[in-house]
Amino acid sequence: MTKKILLVEDNQDIANIISINLSMMDYQVVVFHDGSEAYKQLNQPYDLAILDITLPGTDGLKLCKRLRQLQPDIPIVMLTAKTSELDVVKGLENGADDYLTKPFSVLELQARVKAHLRRNANKQQTQDPSKDILQFGDLTIDPNLYQIQLADNILDSTAKEFELLYFLAQQPQRVFSREQLLEKIWGCRHEGSAHTVNSTVNRLRSKLEIEPANPFWLKTVWGVGYKFSH
Repeated sequence: MTKKILLVEDNQDIANIISINLSMMDYQVVVFHDGSEAYKQLNQPYDLAILDITLPGTDGLKLCKRLRQLQPDIPIVMLTAKTSELDVVKGLENGADDYLTKPFSVLELQARVKAHLRRNANKQQTQDPSKDILQFGDLTIDPNLYQIQLADNILDSTAKEFELLYFLAQQPQRVFSREQLLEKIWGCRHEGSAHTVNSTVNRLRSKLEIEPANPFWLKTVWGVGYKFSH
């Protein structure tokens, strides 16, 4: 079945380039140049979304947040002409899985899209309702509900935050590099790998740890990566 991709980009030249190149990969690309118009169509079924951050009408961050609510499993890639850490963090906090900073390589975009679609398809095929629920004291990590519970509180986590924590918690004390985590959780490697992983870990710590600056669960192993501790 042909994969359907939502593209929201106000620059028509960039939108045309992306649309043409993804169409050449046999994807169906639905294009909007206005955020408000796209917002009205977010309830349509899409296999992946590519959203520019700066848009007329509704901006890409609001589109991302709403789309994540409507379609929790959809891969979302943000496009931005800005390079500030804040823009990237905001995108990830609103549920984005990945980002590209303009100007970017069309080949890189194609590779990212292909990797995210492949990984999402594999995840759906291998879903097991009996996957192990992990329990560490008052911390419960439930892969069937994509839910993190600490004592009596259910944490508000994104899909990627959950997947990162669950992956690390399956092998406590084992250290994984940022590159390994990017490959396992995001299904691809790219220049912004360290930033993507670091931002996700920091957001998890802010929700999970009593003292995020002195974490108990998610430890940094300096010069190497991260590990889950209990």
